[in-house]
Amino acid sequence: MEKIWLKEYPAGVPAEIDLNEFSSLKDILEKSCERFAELPAYSNMGVTLRYRDIDRLSRDFGAYLQGLGLVKGDRVAIMMPNVLQYPVALFGALRAGLTVVNVNPLYTPRELEHQLNDSGSTVIVIIENFAHTLQEVLDKTPVKTVITTELGDLFPFPKRPLVNFVVKRVKKMVPAWRIPGAVPFRRVLAEGAGKPLTEVSLNHDDIAFLQYTGGTTGVSKGAMLTHGNLVGNLQQISAWLSPFSKPAEETIITALPLYHIFSLTGNCLTFMKVGGHNILITNPRDMPGFVRELSKIKFTVMTGVNTLFNGLLHTPGFDKLDFSSFKIALGGGMAVQRAVAEQWRKVTGIPLIEAYGLTETSPAACVNPLTLSEYNGTIGLPISSTELSIRDDEGHELGFGEDQVGEICVRGPQVMCGYWNRPEETAQVMTPDGYLRTGDVGYANEQGYVRIVDRKKDMILVSGFNVYPNEIEDIVAHHPMVLEVAAVGIPDEKSGEAVKIVVVKKDPTLTAEMLIEYCRRELTGYKLPRHVEFRTELPKTNVGKILRRLLR
Repeated sequence: MEKIWLKEYPAGVPAEIDLNEFSSLKDILEKSCERFAELPAYSNMGVTLRYRDIDRLSRDFGAYLQGLGLVKGDRVAIMMPNVLQYPVALFGALRAGLTVVNVNPLYTPRELEHQLNDSGSTVIVIIENFAHTLQEVLDKTPVKTVITTELGDLFPFPKRPLVNFVVKRVKKMVPAWRIPGAVPFRRVLAEGAGKPLTEVSLNHDDIAFLQYTGGTTGVSKGAMLTHGNLVGNLQQISAWLSPFSKPAEETIITALPLYHIFSLTGNCLTFMKVGGHNILITNPRDMPGFVRELSKIKFTVMTGVNTLFNGLLHTPGFDKLDFSSFKIALGGGMAVQRAVAEQWRKVTGIPLIEAYGLTETSPAACVNPLTLSEYNGTIGLPISSTELSIRDDEGHELGFGEDQVGEICVRGPQVMCGYWNRPEETAQVMTPDGYLRTGDVGYANEQGYVRIVDRKKDMILVSGFNVYPNEIEDIVAHHPMVLEVAAVGIPDEKSGEAVKIVVVKKDPTLTAEMLIEYCRRELTGYKLPRHVEFRTELPKTNVGKILRRLLR
């Protein structure tokens, strides 16, 4: 497919990136720590680590891991929310030449056991709040070393013992656990400081992450993301940002968890590369607390999912924040709804820019130009050095235009090298000519802007007509009495499937009849919701993506 989208690139964004500028993530980190040594790198709860601190602490952490006998390519699991220990453990493992396995702290014992066994992780770094989960399955996994940490472990005295005491004794957020031989994080750093960090040669083919995905559709599998994949995506993202952001001057709000690929690459790694300052939000679900944190900071960039932005808009005090420095808001992970984007612009004065990616693409594949002044309903343009192909079910390439709807396929340096120990599943998603089948259905218009009409598996078939949940949700979300909505298909004797909407009310007086009448004005007959259910909340993943599967 011809790269017609290049004509739409903002001035200063290159068609191609230089993949060979950096040999690995380790290379990028070490150069950033030297170049930006005195600048703030990561902050949490008012405590800041500068780049020189990250350099020293990650060196010590990596030296400790090597001292355990770990060698290049061994897997280290990290199971933490957004705390200062996360980047230290992450960069320490990478500098030691190890492969990082990010683990959701809210996993059930069954999910944790599967991921540790599947990845073959022999070390896990875990925050104490979730150690009881690990305790249940530890003896059924290959893990030999458990490193535990408390929330305030990298805070200075007396804040450190105070925060840890409140978390454990006052708020009682740490269920009882017992893991013999577990090593405290602070002891790891102290012992590592006395050990050498052996230089490990890394190149683009070495695996940096086993990033697990697909847990909502079955057994989760590890996408093998190489140093080359991540270097490529960091080069692509920073190229896209370069006309609008300045090295060493950006402060980014990092509310999505760092174990999620969007936040990992888009926040933690991208802004490390350019000397930015990541503000780590440990519990963004506490919206009033989140807004209080935002009130103390002059931030310039924020990433999030639609539900996060919507939640902020409905939190008292958010509209009173100082947005004078704010210049980039990037939404991904799920569709950004027009109603949320329009309200966001009205309140903050800046557009909510939609981006698109997958775990398998490290994750960025398409992003809207940052010059966009208002919501356009697309996921944007394929980014630098990225090829996009729309294909039918037989794999034939389609052309451009709204009538050329097919599966979105992506090729570029950011595309994973496959699923860990799953060659058959890798073969199912990779085409013979190297494109990743995303599982998303959409089209590219004549300018190259890509629009998703939905996930293949989420499509609703009503009397032979395709109905896409995103379209229904976008309409319903515009109703002034609706807070959140999800659309799913349910079995119907007459039409095969019927549209059902599950709604969280903003106004308690809202009725099903009012919603259906509202939709009748916006949607053709077969798209109309036939069933309406009201709930107090919608089921979501840990990063706020609505789980249609559970609703079905």
